[in-house]
Amino acid sequence: MAIIFKEQKQIPREQLKALYEDAQWYAYTKDMDELERALSCSLYVLSAWEKESLVGLIRVVGDGLTIIYIQDILVLTNHQNQGIATDLMSQTLVKFGDVRQKVLLTEEAPNVRHFYAKIGFSSCDAGTLVAFAKID
Repeated sequence: MAIIFKEQKQIPREQLKALYEDAQWYAYTKDMDELERALSCSLYVLSAWEKESLVGLIRVVGDGLTIIYIQDILVLTNHQNQGIATDLMSQTLVKFGDVRQKVLLTEEAPNVRHFYAKIGFSSCDAGTLVAFAKID
């Protein structure tokens, strides 16, 4: 499997929808126009492709100077555990290497903690930071 990475914000709608629905992120796909606008307004979008098929994506928001927020990172279920998410994250962290604050918020799960710890992130509940969120 040869994975190609592309920095692009315009992704075919049907492939974008399939990726988000594979992750069961239906709140994003209920309004595809809004999801496409969200990508176009993002600071950075890196996608992973196998031939002509979208298999993964990372989306970053922020100012790109003092803070980035990793909004979305997704890999198709049948492509997980092949290093694609690690590659997406690694390329993003290199691109924004000078940025002091790199933040993400995700759901609790053992494999999620392991993945983010493996790439150098610390959980706020294990350090000196506190995190707050208001999700409507």
